[in-house]
Amino acid sequence: MAIPKFEDFLYPFLFRLKDMNNVSIKEMRKYIIEHFHLTDEDCKLRTKSGSANQLDDRLGWSRQWLRRALFIEIPQRGVYKITKRGVEYLQNHTDLRQTDLMKYPEFAEYATTSSGTEKKQTAKVIEELEDSKQTPTEQLENAYQTIVKDLAADLLQKVLEQSAQFFEHLVLDLLLKMGYGGSLSDAGLVTKYSHDDGIDGIIKEDKLGLDKIYIQAKRYNTANTIVKPQIQQFVGALDEQKASKGVFITTSSYSSEARKYAEEKASKKIVLIDGQELARYMIEYNVGVSLKHVYEVKRIDSDYFEDDNNE
Repeated sequence: MAIPKFEDFLYPFLFRLKDMNNVSIKEMRKYIIEHFHLTDEDCKLRTKSGSANQLDDRLGWSRQWLRRALFIEIPQRGVYKITKRGVEYLQNHTDLRQTDLMKYPEFAEYATTSSGTEKKQTAKVIEELEDSKQTPTEQLENAYQTIVKDLAADLLQKVLEQSAQFFEHLVLDLLLKMGYGGSLSDAGLVTKYSHDDGIDGIIKEDKLGLDKIYIQAKRYNTANTIVKPQIQQFVGALDEQKASKGVFITTSSYSSEARKYAEEKASKKIVLIDGQELARYMIEYNVGVSLKHVYEVKRIDSDYFEDDNNE
């Protein structure tokens, strides 16, 4: 099963503390796993970017929100305890949602400010909370993925506006940024445009040049599809060069038959990169893009606050 939504954690988290006894992080995690019947595989799931464990992320933000609403307190590091307000809530409710927390001024002030601006009306914040069932970590990751997806589409369109010769040089630049070859001066070359014999570029597989990778670059409209015969022609061109490895890069896509042939039947090692993959690689390796802004996500440095550092 999938990890339950973020707000589904709030009530069981608070309920585990109902006797006002101190509960450790480890005990809370074990209780939540049993409450939701989570498997070992569930507990290993990561957030979309892979930067955090989903279960721990939800537990961490549940603790944060309940603490901001003054439902719980942290008497010592790694230990939770319910407050009088939390006890009173449990006496009259069998569920707890994000909008319920907004009824408490301490949480409303926190949520309003952290949602963007202190002047934002509480009603608007409630509406946003109802629309979102994710932790702030997941919201940030999804926003980032949306930005990257839009950038990739714009980037691919920009590439299509360039000449075929420009595209061949772009592909070589990308492979160099990915670590193939050595310096720009000797790592690779673009073959003469009118006499390429089916090969658009050649690049050293490593800095010593122990092997070479041959490149085919096709700047096609995204509606076009590279089919099996075109991959077979590329393999034939590699045969003429007595080459064993090739990379076929296009701004369009590949048919399932073309991919199957490259992966299973081709006599050479062939890597296929389509337009979507090309754009993602360009973003990852900073080819044709520049840095606009950096948002740093920080956490508490627990070591700094240890007693031996404050003597």
